[in-house]
Amino acid sequence: MTNLRIPGPTPCPPEVLAAMGRQMINHRGGEFQKTVLSVTDKLKKLFLTQNDVFLLTSSGTGGLEAAIVNSFSPGDKVLAVSIGVFGDRLANIAKTFGADVTTLKFEWGKAANTSAIKTALDKDPSIKAVMVTHNETSTGVTNDLKAISETIKPYDKLFVVDAISSIGSIALPVDEWGVDVMITGAQKSWMVPPGIAMVALSEKAWKANAAAKIPRFYWDFAKSKKYLANGGQTPWTPAVSVILALDVSLNMMLNEGLDNIIARHIKLGKMTREGIKSFGLKLFADEAYASNTVTAVLGSDGLDPKTLNKIMREEYDIVLSGGQMDLDGKIFRIGHLGWVNEKDIEAVLGALKYALPKAGFTGGK
Repeated sequence: MTNLRIPGPTPCPPEVLAAMGRQMINHRGGEFQKTVLSVTDKLKKLFLTQNDVFLLTSSGTGGLEAAIVNSFSPGDKVLAVSIGVFGDRLANIAKTFGADVTTLKFEWGKAANTSAIKTALDKDPSIKAVMVTHNETSTGVTNDLKAISETIKPYDKLFVVDAISSIGSIALPVDEWGVDVMITGAQKSWMVPPGIAMVALSEKAWKANAAAKIPRFYWDFAKSKKYLANGGQTPWTPAVSVILALDVSLNMMLNEGLDNIIARHIKLGKMTREGIKSFGLKLFADEAYASNTVTAVLGSDGLDPKTLNKIMREEYDIVLSGGQMDLDGKIFRIGHLGWVNEKDIEAVLGALKYALPKAGFTGGK
């Protein structure tokens, strides 16, 4: 079986795929409504939240757009904290819908600096919200979200967090860290195919929703709340098969235990980074903030990352990711989130030993 080691979509366990293969059921019927309620309840446990949780039929980016249109009005001032491609994407979504966005950019490979966030908030008290990508897969960096939360708390701003590639693998207690709008995607830590975004909304988020003037129809959170209260329905036809699969994957995650899942990802992240460094390769990310769900590796000492990924795919049946935007052709990335264990990473490192010289790498110890 192909060793899919990208930051998403992630591999799916057999039990999940089996659930996906079920015959269709009535999405307005009792069986499916019970499943929606079951999934929602399990997600609350794994999000560590008492807030409202909803399922949206979309990719993670659809969830980000939903967060924007339900939270803001045209002209609202928003601070977007960006450390890479996906931080920029969140900012651009808000700009597209007319928000007045100040993008606070940090060097790619580095985490956001809380002092700079504080300075930006002090400079413009009219800023309504702060948007942050928790885990930036384009650079392999995880922001210190707890520190960011503590920094913005005295300012009482709406806190919007893209947790698409973090929550479920990296610690993110939603309520404890005061996250008002949290977005994640099924194809990441949750071990199911793409098709469902999951959001959690605080009371402050609902107040913002009531005041928000950006037009919305499909993405209307108020409709989601109304239909969920009606016995466990969704406003529109959902991705039934993905939700059935998600119910199974959440059982697996709860059986493993959230603390154990996070510990496993810490171990695998460290294992990957240490293996990479043992070859004489350089990590792209500041190691103090290196992600435990994806490792970004700099192409150096003659290494052509695109050639490397081709060799790994064609000769070793291992699929890695390349760089995005400005990092295209400059880095390669190894995903290690969701359904992943030590043997998967050992296989990657074992293949890299032979593939690196073939891709031009002349470094090493």
